[in-house]
Amino acid sequence: MNLLVDPAGIARWRELRLRCALGRGGITRGKREGDGATPAGSWPMRRLLYRADRIKPPQTALPSSAIRPDDGWCDAPQDANYNMPVRLPYRDSAESLCRADGAYDLIVPLGYNDAPVVSGAGSAIFLHVARPDFTATEGCVALALADLLTVLGEADCGSHVIVESA
Repeated sequence: MNLLVDPAGIARWRELRLRCALGRGGITRGKREGDGATPAGSWPMRRLLYRADRIKPPQTALPSSAIRPDDGWCDAPQDANYNMPVRLPYRDSAESLCRADGAYDLIVPLGYNDAPVVSGAGSAIFLHVARPDFTATEGCVALALADLLTVLGEADCGSHVIVESA
């Protein structure tokens, strides 16, 4: 089953229409590191990462693991671990997955720029929890917590997030 995302910020899952937040840079077919855009295309849901200190492990068929306080994601294009999970502190630029705002209480890394990784083509494209006001993301797709739990309950390793361009 796929999550279909349109440029107006509506995601469709089965017959459900879900509000979502997208990148502050809109949707693009030419994603670059730091542009704030959500990449258009079909991106597999790789696995689930969750904050065990804040939320019970959700029911899902996706492989899942708890986020540790030292978990990060490398966003330095010149680094050999670009667009991969790393341990913090890290020698180069890396985003912490243990955020105070709750946006990363549930994270589904999407299969964007990972097979193979292309330096500078964008990193850390996730499906994650939206902020209460659905503020734009840095390039991810974000759903309300309850909606994300619904999606996770039915998602499996064959599920994709399909971001449609305008």
